[in-house]
Amino acid sequence: MSKQRILVVDDDKEVVRLMQAYLAQAGYEVLVAYDGETAVHILRREKPDLVLLDLMLPRLDGWEITRLMRSDAALAAIPIIMLTARVEDTEKIVGLEMGADDYVTKPYNPREVVARVRARLRSPEAHSPQVLRVGGLEMDLGRREVQANGRLVDLTPSEFSLLHVLMEQAGYVLTRSELVNKALGTDYEGIERTLDSHIRNLRRKIEPDPKNPTYIQTVYGVGYRLEDKS
Repeated sequence: MSKQRILVVDDDKEVVRLMQAYLAQAGYEVLVAYDGETAVHILRREKPDLVLLDLMLPRLDGWEITRLMRSDAALAAIPIIMLTARVEDTEKIVGLEMGADDYVTKPYNPREVVARVRARLRSPEAHSPQVLRVGGLEMDLGRREVQANGRLVDLTPSEFSLLHVLMEQAGYVLTRSELVNKALGTDYEGIERTLDSHIRNLRRKIEPDPKNPTYIQTVYGVGYRLEDKS
């Protein structure tokens, strides 16, 4: 089996060298880029399995690369973990709303980054039915497509995983911890805000009225439930 490939994009060569060493030790093949334009060329040519992406880059910055990936059908399913020195919550929310799957602030522990990479590259749908249906929602796991009331919906890899877990457990309340572990694959400080951002994005994409959701219900003090009205 060929190794999964990680593209590390950062203009700090010491950061790249460190992450390259840890990822290679964990069994991944590592591609590197020190600026945005080079990163885009590698993305289009190599289509890696995941991208570790710094925001502050020469030429194209991380925001522009994220927009490009999420609007390109050939790249849209590649998970993105943002690496940045910015720590404001609003910056994290914007990054997640743009399509990032995770967000790590510098300085960070390389082992934690490797753990998050592993979590993103797991395949929770491997032993699931190929098509799930709940009300007006339909998820085709083979095609990695979701339709809401007949309308094709573009989801990030994390949004897809969250909806997959919710649809498999439709009608049941899932705690925040269960959702984090089953869909996002790991638990770490600040994950609840990341989870809430993904749920907001999902509602915006699948709900007829995101402010009055009919599918994803909040169970206050516990977690979330996907309403099964079928």
